[in-house]
Amino acid sequence: MANHIVAPSSGGNFPAKLTKQVVLCSLIAAFGGLMFGYDIGISGGVTSMDDFLLEFFPSVYEKKHRAKENNYCKYDNQLLQLFTSSLYLAAVVCSWAAAFCCKRFGRKRTMQMAAAFFLVGVVLNAASVNLYMLIAGRICLGAGIGFGNQAVPLFISEIAPAQYRGGLNVCFQMLITIGILIANVVNYFTSKIHPYGWRISLGGAGFPAIFLGLGSLLIVETPTSLIERGKAEEGLKALKTTRGVEDVQKEYEEIVKATETAKKIKHPFRNLIMKRSSWPQLFCGTILQVFQQFTGINVIMFYAPVLFQTMGLGADASLLSAVVTGSINSVSTLVAVFGVDKFGRRKLLIQAAVQMLISQVLVGAILTQHLKTTNAIPLPYAYLTVFLICVFVMGFAWSWGPLGWLIPSEIFPLETRPAGFFFAVSSNMICTFIIAQAFLTMLCQMRSGIFFFFAAWIVVMGSFAVFLLPETKGVPIDEMNEQVWKKHWFWHRFFKPEDEEQAKC
Repeated sequence: MANHIVAPSSGGNFPAKLTKQVVLCSLIAAFGGLMFGYDIGISGGVTSMDDFLLEFFPSVYEKKHRAKENNYCKYDNQLLQLFTSSLYLAAVVCSWAAAFCCKRFGRKRTMQMAAAFFLVGVVLNAASVNLYMLIAGRICLGAGIGFGNQAVPLFISEIAPAQYRGGLNVCFQMLITIGILIANVVNYFTSKIHPYGWRISLGGAGFPAIFLGLGSLLIVETPTSLIERGKAEEGLKALKTTRGVEDVQKEYEEIVKATETAKKIKHPFRNLIMKRSSWPQLFCGTILQVFQQFTGINVIMFYAPVLFQTMGLGADASLLSAVVTGSINSVSTLVAVFGVDKFGRRKLLIQAAVQMLISQVLVGAILTQHLKTTNAIPLPYAYLTVFLICVFVMGFAWSWGPLGWLIPSEIFPLETRPAGFFFAVSSNMICTFIIAQAFLTMLCQMRSGIFFFFAAWIVVMGSFAVFLLPETKGVPIDEMNEQVWKKHWFWHRFFKPEDEEQAKC
């Protein structure tokens, strides 16, 4: 059931093997990422299909095919943007409910709820006959995303040994990228199936939801969740199963100690906000999710076909270009899978920020020079733009994409972990909603300047990674405060001596 390499226990790590059980559980749980990724990828392709526009957005269809139409404004429609963004608004609300479900019912049960919500949304979307039914389906999908994105990263971070936690957690982002790629491929072929190709695209989201729902029946609950809910014997058994060794007493005692501390916290949300020593984790976990969205990646992933059509590529060429960027996104995430526990989190974030900044600035410069209101960009520059976007996607795929989910899932102490991760997930969903709802209007108003807008954000987030983000590589999840935050040059000032802190509580 496990390999034969036992990790060293020095430096705060506990004895553990990388067991098949842990790998299997992580992969099945990561299918929540496949659901998320498929939806991200499918939206842009569907909203560029003529049959879909004729059915629900005829005014956009007319603008798209009107002669001499403004390149930057042909898709500017608030209801069309609402089709994409409504999902993320629902996810914000549902991630709050999911935080309570994670604590009361466990991470595994919360993932099953995610699959159920998602399936309902898929049925409504694929069978839609009017805009209200379409948006209702998107809201149900948002509930599934909210529950899944809350539970899955926590599940993987808690079940994985510290020395393998980064690579296993990145599987969540890996499945997101694969979901985006699959969606782009599906859109490329269904765009040729008239008049119901878009229904096939939207209905395809049911497969990852079914896999997550059925697969979750095979996985074990995390030891932390079991012990937290009073199932100590089951938690000890699950810990031995997932670690592949019998000598788990020290880690078990650490988890028990953390759960006892957590039980004393009656109001984790209030404690997270009011307690000074919680502010470093809250700030870093939340701002990472904000930064992840303001890299501009979802501009490319949501609206890649629309964006490439704006650049003058034909419908087929734009969908094919989206497939290319999706492929690069998936392959590049492997760098994070195998490198995050070797190179660390900060190095990947800083290197990628430089790479993404250069790509964004060059794309903005090319469009400023060559894409005017009604012309088509010269083909060599169009392909150069696609290449630069691929370079940008590569950097995001091994850094801000996966690590934006990994780091917030591992930095909070148990007593505020679901609450803290809720703030991170909801921040992600709010920013995703803002970008999805505003992008087409921003593209119309700012034109090529939109790329410089996101480039400025990359400068800010790169500076944050250099100066304020601590390294969390290889640190046991329940020892972050002692080994990371209290030793950081800036964040240590938020922690008082332990006896003084206890006297205040």
